[in-house]
Amino acid sequence: MTSDTSTAGILRRPYLLATVGACALVFLSAFESLAVTTIMPLVSRDLDGASLYALAFAGPLATGVMGMVAAGNWSDRRGPAAPLYSSVALFVLGLLIAGMAGTMEILVLGRLVQGLGGGAMTVALYVLVARVYPPALHPKIFAAFAASWVVPSLVGPFAAGVVAQLSSWHWVFLGVVGLVVPALLMVVPAVRGMGSGPDAESVAEPVPWAFGRMGWAALAAVAVLGLNLSAEVPGVGGVIAVVALVLALVAVRPLVPRGTLTARRGLPSVILVRGLASAAFFGAEVYLPYLLTERYAFTPTFAGLTLTGAALAWAGASAVQGRLGEKLADDLAVKIGAALVLIAVISTLVTAAFALPAAVAIGGWILAGAGMGLMYPRLSVMTLALSSEENQGFNSAAMSISDSLGGALSLAATGLVFAAFTTTNSFAGVFALTAVIAVVGVLMAPRVAARVASPDGGMGAPDAKPELSRHA
Repeated sequence: MTSDTSTAGILRRPYLLATVGACALVFLSAFESLAVTTIMPLVSRDLDGASLYALAFAGPLATGVMGMVAAGNWSDRRGPAAPLYSSVALFVLGLLIAGMAGTMEILVLGRLVQGLGGGAMTVALYVLVARVYPPALHPKIFAAFAASWVVPSLVGPFAAGVVAQLSSWHWVFLGVVGLVVPALLMVVPAVRGMGSGPDAESVAEPVPWAFGRMGWAALAAVAVLGLNLSAEVPGVGGVIAVVALVLALVAVRPLVPRGTLTARRGLPSVILVRGLASAAFFGAEVYLPYLLTERYAFTPTFAGLTLTGAALAWAGASAVQGRLGEKLADDLAVKIGAALVLIAVISTLVTAAFALPAAVAIGGWILAGAGMGLMYPRLSVMTLALSSEENQGFNSAAMSISDSLGGALSLAATGLVFAAFTTTNSFAGVFALTAVIAVVGVLMAPRVAARVASPDGGMGAPDAKPELSRHA
């Protein structure tokens, strides 16, 4: 892009169509994820598939990891165009298979294909942002992506329920297909205008196919699947959970920048904090409505409004950080966001442990949404800022993988904790575990700022323009 377009807004030429199309793809992916949560009990009953209920949720998450790695590698080799088109095609194919399913087995197959495409599409869109938008607009486009995830949380479950009740649950899948294609077509002009891949001058040799990383991604997917299902295996469930957790950590190591698991300063810690934030937030969030309905006799609709409040706070904080731009330092936004998530999780913990008024947890969770809205876009910005053109795909995939695996591992662990308690301490145990994760996130947040070597050989202050991090 030329310099005179760098000051244009994301909803102005030449970015308007790309912004609307990319946000529509993110919106539809989020809508489908939330809608399926609403209709799956009906689907399971209709298809007599109670035994495959958990797999219908865990499967897309697992295959999504493989899609992320493949799309990241492919984008580094040839640019995001082909991965984006292919991922959308897989996403649509999965929707068609699930929408026309007559058995639970076929529906799960559709969900697996859908997850593969959805994971790949996320990474391709992040690389598209890096290639099409100037860095000054990255906070705004990522804020728009965040809002595109939040809005479906407000309308998705209700809309899916109405469609399933008035027509059929099949149309919750099939109806989205007709919207995905126009969204992709809006992105096509931007894809054509950015070229096919990294400039020849900046990349001496093409990035090779990383078949090894794809194998590790498959192992990580199997481990996540095993951990999610371990609670349903009597007798040896604990053993399976431990083995699956170890395998997941071993498998994820080649999929993220070197030093991620040891919290090396800079990009590795950015990726790590993304996973910790996801683990703390989503690990606690799924149990908050449960707590309100069980302990405080809230109706499901009223309990769900708590999540709506957090979603609105997420969108609002994302918009605020986007407007602030460089006035708010990226690392400071991450520190504040991590602290807000910790305060929120602690509020749910003390509410559950000491039977405090429900308002304590509800108000706290609004802070959690604000913290995530403040932190998530800036972590995305930092990932691209700390990447070179030839590893944008790898690092974007690593961020998405950390996000996905962090949430998945936390949900599996909290599920095991919840099942292990037969007393009223179950909720307190879950929130205590997520609070520990949130504490680690707060401790790691300062490490997202890269440091550079000072002239005397020591380490100086965080660099405003840190050296590009390599994944090799």
